[in-house]
Amino acid sequence: MSIRRTALETLTEITDKGAYANLTLKNALRGLEERDAKWASAAVYTTLDHLLYIDHVIAAYAKGSIKPQIRGILRLGVCQVLYMGVPDSAACNESVKLAKEIGKGALSGFVNGVMRNICRNKGELPPLPEDPVKRLSIKYSYPEYLVREYTGQYGAGFTEAMLSAMSEPGCMTVRAQYPYTSEQLEEALRERGTGYSRGNIVEDAFKIEKGFDVTKERLFTEGKITVQSESAMLVCRALEPRKGMRILDVCAAPGGKSAYIASMTKGGAVIDAWELHPHRAELMKRTFERLGVAANVKVMDGTVQHSELCGRYDAVLIDAPCSGLGVPGKPDARYAKTDAIIGEIADIQKKLLDACANYVKPGGVLLYATCTISKRENEGQVKAFMKRNGCFEKGELSGCLPRDMWKRPYEGYMLQLFPHTDGTEGFFLAKMIRR
Repeated sequence: MSIRRTALETLTEITDKGAYANLTLKNALRGLEERDAKWASAAVYTTLDHLLYIDHVIAAYAKGSIKPQIRGILRLGVCQVLYMGVPDSAACNESVKLAKEIGKGALSGFVNGVMRNICRNKGELPPLPEDPVKRLSIKYSYPEYLVREYTGQYGAGFTEAMLSAMSEPGCMTVRAQYPYTSEQLEEALRERGTGYSRGNIVEDAFKIEKGFDVTKERLFTEGKITVQSESAMLVCRALEPRKGMRILDVCAAPGGKSAYIASMTKGGAVIDAWELHPHRAELMKRTFERLGVAANVKVMDGTVQHSELCGRYDAVLIDAPCSGLGVPGKPDARYAKTDAIIGEIADIQKKLLDACANYVKPGGVLLYATCTISKRENEGQVKAFMKRNGCFEKGELSGCLPRDMWKRPYEGYMLQLFPHTDGTEGFFLAKMIRR
């Protein structure tokens, strides 16, 4: 099977059958040479990242209905021409060969005609719609309902800046795991000549420049460092964990936040880490084993309340399942989610808050977090909880933020991070204290 056919079959699994991009690619690329695997992965992710614009271009030159596999071939071909630097002739010829390879030789002339027409006119591609929502939707390849929601909440200019930043590739962020220190990690990076910058919000974060293969790095395999985003680290800092505390991480897999809490407390906190899915719980155990973290891993459904645990914890962290639409690098997520699906996710979030709030001791912390931007999953979710539950009052977030961000939390206890203003994912957190 050719590398382009591998990319095509992977792409159509994702776009037509709703498969997860990371898992599908992992299976499809198994056994391939590194160079081929990198090309196929780049082709699939780049096509997904620009999917709606690519379809906009194809629609201008290919009238009528198009069979799914032929549409996939055209999508990959246009992606190569517009975004991957593949010469026009090569992109056309390879698209034709791919049509023949999958048994669609009768349509190879159609593929050739559409591709060559697009290549001839790529300097004057079809204009974007004038309607601002439709324009941003196609330009940045975000579903219209999401763009409409974002522009309604933040305005068109803010939304465009945010979507533009989301399309930029992010850098890897790592941190040290106790007893290894940030100072030791910084020294090791300097000795290796590895470029880095410290976090803007959390100093423990090291943003690594290209050329650092973390999985082959001894610091990683020996459990001295781990990959974790700056915003995820901020969530843990907002808990203000200390030695002697009993802490519950409700939706804990893959375990990064529990591990950072353990590192911050130098192993002095009792950590219970829950996960709904057994295979993810096993993944978390392996993470803890590599990092030397002592935590009690349990397969538990956080939406079901366990009365024997009420008032048992000094702090409860709910890093809730969410639409994940604040995380760059996961373009398939925005196509797989619908308005109705986000509503279902919000219902799960409500159940998690209602079930787990009672586990917090009086004076203890309840921290709610998501990696998304939608107000109905974030601010709306938390405010509705506060109205339902009079046992909680607003916490204070400024203490975990750098001084220039002290005014950023709204109402003191909620914070929304954005890619274009903070250099992080679109991340939300809210801190509440039990009366």
